[in-house]
Amino acid sequence: MGTGITFSGFNSIDFNVVLNAVMQQESRPLTTLQSRQSALQSRVTGFGTLQTRVSALESAAKALSTAGSATAYKATSSDPLAAGVLAGASAVAGRYDIIVNELARAQVTASASTAPDADTTVVATGGTITIGATVITIGSSSTLKQLSEAINANANAPARASVVQSGAASFQLVLTSKSTGAANAFTIANGLTGGAGLSFTDTDADLVSGDSAADNAVQATNAQALINNILVTSASNTLDAAVPGTTVTLYKKDPAATIVVDVTEDPSALKTKLQSFVSTFNDLVKFTTDQGLSAGRGDQGSIGRDPLLRQLRNSLRGALGAQYATGGPYSYLAQVGVQATRAGTLELNATTFAEATKNGAADVDKLLAGTTMTPGALASIQTLLTQYTQTSGILKGVQEQLTSQISRLGSQIVSMQDRLAIRRAALQREFSAADSAMSRLKSQSGSLSSFGQSL
Repeated sequence: MGTGITFSGFNSIDFNVVLNAVMQQESRPLTTLQSRQSALQSRVTGFGTLQTRVSALESAAKALSTAGSATAYKATSSDPLAAGVLAGASAVAGRYDIIVNELARAQVTASASTAPDADTTVVATGGTITIGATVITIGSSSTLKQLSEAINANANAPARASVVQSGAASFQLVLTSKSTGAANAFTIANGLTGGAGLSFTDTDADLVSGDSAADNAVQATNAQALINNILVTSASNTLDAAVPGTTVTLYKKDPAATIVVDVTEDPSALKTKLQSFVSTFNDLVKFTTDQGLSAGRGDQGSIGRDPLLRQLRNSLRGALGAQYATGGPYSYLAQVGVQATRAGTLELNATTFAEATKNGAADVDKLLAGTTMTPGALASIQTLLTQYTQTSGILKGVQEQLTSQISRLGSQIVSMQDRLAIRRAALQREFSAADSAMSRLKSQSGSLSSFGQSL
């Protein structure tokens, strides 16, 4: 409690000092409200950070919460330069012998005529050039470069145009199909007129170029491969369905070579997912520990002593150490390497994990994901965390309550500031009047003193 204001003398009183001292004392309730509001804002920030940490842990748990998510595959090729492979989530373990008889190619057709340059010599002044079913009309003098640009400006054209220098003072227009495969071959009907002229090879003399292999620099072809002695054809060199759940990309044609592709289980992918879960859990533990230490130091903005935080920690601790009867040989997370430390964090025991997955990840998958009727460990943890993170979840509700309190305090603060402003104005008027009265008294005192001395 503050002490009252006293005047040490009658003269030279600085009423501003007095006024500020009075207002400082009367503003203490306002300062208290502002401190409470600041602490609540810090708590909102704390719960926001907590939600971020919990959401990250939920995502890590979700990655292993559905049947099959623990089982991953890897594919290897005996000749990656001839055939690349990538196993997906639905891969099937097995060995596949691949012989590449043909690659998928895009048609390439070059002009038979040449021009001495790309951007000076006019090769056409009008007419049309029809590529596939697309007609490109030339309405003015065009060089090879301008003709190429006109073709490329038409999005419907099945081929892209370019100008290639094939020799000294020798330039050709080259048309390349936008897609590989025999179905994407195109023909050319040349109706250009004027200029130096432009021509394409027409082997069968039917006024259409590109319809004979001899017309083209590269003939459009489909990929052909024998996979376990089964013929597979494709307009693309990327085969998505030839090997179950695995993408095969063909790079080199060699009918005399056999490429061996092995698809096997990949425990390293599961290990990475589990390590991600462990790391995000430890991030959450560190945050809650830091908040607890902050609260112990008296920080009113900390959430370290909030019952919700304690509830979350206890729920997670129980779920991590619980027994899960999912029909497999493993009932506890510790049995597959996810183990608790004395500090309350988690660690992934590499030796225990390797032993649990040496014959595949199916049994580990049962523990982590479980079934629809009997959820596994991480499926249960995901469900637990969703209660906190969802839009209408626990954490969102707490933040909304705190925000509401902050708003109410804000209204109280504004109201109190208004009252204090009125109080300050009133005191200023009173002190101003007192100052004027004292000045008059002092003047009168001086006059009386002078009169006395004259007597």
